[in-house]
Amino acid sequence: MARNEEKAQSMLNRFITLKAEEKKKPRERRPYLASECRDLAEADKWRQQIMREIGRKVAEIQNEGLGEHRLRDLNDEINKLIREKSHWERRIVELGGPNYTKHSAKMTDLEGNIVDVPNPSGRGPGYRYFGAAKKLPGVKELFEKPPELRKRRTRYDIYKRIDASYYGYRDEEDGVLDKVEGPAQKRIRVEAEEEWRRMDEIRREAKKAVKSGEVVSVGVLKEVLFEEEEDVVEEERMKEMEREMKEKEREFVVHVPLPDEKEIEKMVLEKKKIELLKKYATDDLMEEQNEAKSMLNIQH
Repeated sequence: MARNEEKAQSMLNRFITLKAEEKKKPRERRPYLASECRDLAEADKWRQQIMREIGRKVAEIQNEGLGEHRLRDLNDEINKLIREKSHWERRIVELGGPNYTKHSAKMTDLEGNIVDVPNPSGRGPGYRYFGAAKKLPGVKELFEKPPELRKRRTRYDIYKRIDASYYGYRDEEDGVLDKVEGPAQKRIRVEAEEEWRRMDEIRREAKKAVKSGEVVSVGVLKEVLFEEEEDVVEEERMKEMEREMKEKEREFVVHVPLPDEKEIEKMVLEKKKIELLKKYATDDLMEEQNEAKSMLNIQH
């Protein structure tokens, strides 16, 4: 009995379901071509239906365990729906509705950066990858940025960056160099002045001792002689430099006799005569001229 009651119950359920479907309106099918739709509300309704299908398939394609073939099929279906959606959006604009393409979502890579995928046909969006399809073999490489090759700088690029600061002409503009070198420069100047005053005092004492006939200490004489020796060495160095400059400025002597201006003019004139004779004189005329010169014993 229980078995029959289950069957009856099952038949009753199916009967109720069929009756409910009969009461419903016949299910409308989306037009194959968007251009067949003449109503703006209908076009918007079919666009919303496509959007729901795209959302459902995009949620399904996030699962990496579906397998490579299923992921590729889902990605193809989503791209087909996106193309169909673009057709309906253009039809909505033609019917006077809003332009949805301005606010359409952009494609991103694995890091979330926007990627521009052009369509080879030039119409509508290009082929896109969603969810786990971005990690498929052969697809992941499309989203990886190629390594930037470091271009070797040419000599022109190197010299283009060289300015006055490279040669140190602007080192004093920021004031840092003055703060660092200022105290050291003052210290060196003070030491030099003190050394000069000490040596000047020693010279004076030595001169006074020489005039008065007093005995001068050995240390004072050494310092004075060392100072005088430096002056002598400096004078010798200056004389040597002057001698080298005079040798360089010495005139160049020509050991081979050079032709003067008259001889050069004569040679140029002879060359022009020969060129004119070759250009305008015939062979017979040249032979006659040579015979006449030989007879007159004229050398050319």
